[in-house]
Amino acid sequence: MTIELSIENPCVPQAEADSSVRAVWNRLSLDATSSRNEPLIAGLVLDLIDGCDDLGESLARLAASRIATPEIGRHVLEKEIRAVLAENPYILEAVAEDLVVSFERNPAYPNYLVPYLFAKGFLGLQVHRVAHEMWNSGRVMAASFLQSRISEVFAMDIHPAARVGSGILVDHATGIVVGETCVIGDGVSILQGVTLGGTGNEDGDRHPKIGSGVLLSAGSIVLGNVRVGDCARVAAGSVVLAEVPPHTTVAGVPAKVVRRHAESVVPAEQMDHKIDGGTESGTEPGA
Repeated sequence: MTIELSIENPCVPQAEADSSVRAVWNRLSLDATSSRNEPLIAGLVLDLIDGCDDLGESLARLAASRIATPEIGRHVLEKEIRAVLAENPYILEAVAEDLVVSFERNPAYPNYLVPYLFAKGFLGLQVHRVAHEMWNSGRVMAASFLQSRISEVFAMDIHPAARVGSGILVDHATGIVVGETCVIGDGVSILQGVTLGGTGNEDGDRHPKIGSGVLLSAGSIVLGNVRVGDCARVAAGSVVLAEVPPHTTVAGVPAKVVRRHAESVVPAEQMDHKIDGGTESGTEPGA
């Protein structure tokens, strides 16, 4: 899913591996073969991979098992999630892209199966995608329930109205907050403790707009209806209160431009957190 961006945008990172839904499901099934002899998770693999016909069935079962409550059980949730996925096939396309880039950008993941089953940032984002469609269809209470469970289970609070593109890495996830009118483009990497919030004294469209290929480093904060341009990098611990130009690194409180880089540099893909001033890939300061 592309959020107000063209797929031709060079800041949308292109995954090296096939990110089609079928290819990702086949890869998960292949990864599962090496886990069937591990007695601790053999039953999990049997239930969520071997016992499912496709990615949609597996994801609905996985998500439901993680967010079920005594009052709203797994089977009810699984049915509801499965229905939303069937009605909105773009969600599974985004899920597949998210999983591929999560593996490619995070060397801690030995295969696709680890982030799929155990990375709370990945799964929390997929539950948000379902909540977002429920919100858009007028099911406010159902969407709000899912938002609440995302917060409780995955330690990330994303308003169900927030629009999120595809090819997203949510790394570690703990403490991430995304406001109601926020828009996040394609190919973005978001680390723990990131806040995309309002200033507290506005209403209406009041949250950040994040371009494609952006890297939001750990603990960074963007407040208000400001745009972070394509292929920008927000350094760890920075507070952004004004527009961030494309192809720049900003740092500090309040954040200021400390680095400019070539249009070929995609921070979200490279996961390079350096903030030293000067040039990158031959771009002159102030160019």
